Amino acid sequence: MALFPWGKKKDVALSEKQALVQVPDRTWTQIFDWMPGRWQQDSPLDTADSVISNPIVYACISRLASDLGKMVPTTQTFDPENRLWTPKNMPRFVDLLLTPNSYQSHLEFKEAWMYSKLIHGNTYVLSEVDPTGKVTGLHVLDPSRVMPLVSPDGEVFYRLDADNLAKLGDDQIVVPGSFIMHDRMNAYFHPLVGLSPLYAATIAAKQGLAIQNDSRKFFENGSQPSGVLVAPGPIDEGTAIRLKEYWKAKFTGDNAGNIAVLGDGMKYESMRMSSVDAQMISQLDWTAETICSVFAVPPHMVGVGDLPGYDNVEAVTQSYYSNGLQIHVEKFENVVGVGLQVPAGSRIELDLTSLFRMDSTRQMDYLTKGVNGTLFTPNEGRRRLNLPPIEGGDTVYLQQQNFSLEALAERDKENPLGAPPPAPPAPPSTEEPEEDEESEEEEMERAMETSATIFDNLTKAIPLGVNI
Repeated sequence: MALFPWGKKKDVALSEKQALVQVPDRTWTQIFDWMPGRWQQDSPLDTADSVISNPIVYACISRLASDLGKMVPTTQTFDPENRLWTPKNMPRFVDLLLTPNSYQSHLEFKEAWMYSKLIHGNTYVLSEVDPTGKVTGLHVLDPSRVMPLVSPDGEVFYRLDADNLAKLGDDQIVVPGSFIMHDRMNAYFHPLVGLSPLYAATIAAKQGLAIQNDSRKFFENGSQPSGVLVAPGPIDEGTAIRLKEYWKAKFTGDNAGNIAVLGDGMKYESMRMSSVDAQMISQLDWTAETICSVFAVPPHMVGVGDLPGYDNVEAVTQSYYSNGLQIHVEKFENVVGVGLQVPAGSRIELDLTSLFRMDSTRQMDYLTKGVNGTLFTPNEGRRRLNLPPIEGGDTVYLQQQNFSLEALAERDKENPLGAPPPAPPAPPSTEEPEEDEESEEEEMERAMETSATIFDNLTKAIPLGVNI
């Protein structure tokens, strides 16, 4: 399968047609110059290899690279109805990022991405495509073998040297910018030229290395400082050379610490400051803190200084992420999304779960409040603990005495805290009032009263002695 769909002839024609201009490369050649003999000239800045040998530089780069590497890539789509980004598996992009090529895992791929960016200021990733234009592989290129070019009409191209891992062969080729994912850091001098943090940390790193090398030599001599042999009177040059060679052979190197016997009034005087006088530890701490500030890594995360005074692992990690790592995560997601041509409404997202680890007590408190507060379902909380789902766990629960905001809003429309408004007057009725129906007891009582009255009247009307 060809690396590019147009083939080699198209590439040659394209490079001959355009008057491509090389962008200024002074920024990286001034930082790291691999020209033979450079270091013998007492150059103020050394090669990248020697600077990385500083343990703090090495730790900062490794920390940032490993933290980005362990984040698993995912895909999300935007839900316009709820205005939320929701997870959605898009195998075309996820599978490629999980297996970017035949020789790297997704962790090693992202670590190589960060190594190139932090050391050289630029990461160049070549997209391997099939004849249909589909990206089938990603290769992090050696930045010293890549050169950005600009055409007169402003189009960006990249000149690539041979790279067998990336299947570039032995010839130098020029490819359009759409086939290169270019993540650059701090493009101070040119939009296409990133600047490594080592640009600002090199002097502090070299100072730290010089202090350590001097300390190494000091301890190799048995912690004996250099000095002079002082004679009470004048001596000739031959005697001075003989004493020097004798002292060097008998009391330095593996023989450091042997007992010397001096006669004729000779004495030994030290000429070197002790480590205490030179404040070696303080100087080393200063160089380490300077390097950490340049890389935006908290000193305690690379073994320098004390831990923060507050006992909250998540807060410490959050500070480290927002102040240093977040920009690398956001740029990775953006550059990959553009390079892979992720459709509108979708995006590449790195899972931060592996970065933010809470202690067990805070984690359980967080999950309990989240479930009780209807932020997520019980099964979503169990998933965070790597536990299987349970029946009924996909439903959000809430206690009965709680009311919805809509119900409370309807209640508040009646002004429950104020005086009740006066009742409006009743409209006049046009119907005749209906008589109230009597109850059965009232009807029986009225009938008995009527019967008693009739009997009394009859008694009065009939003369006495008449039989009825």
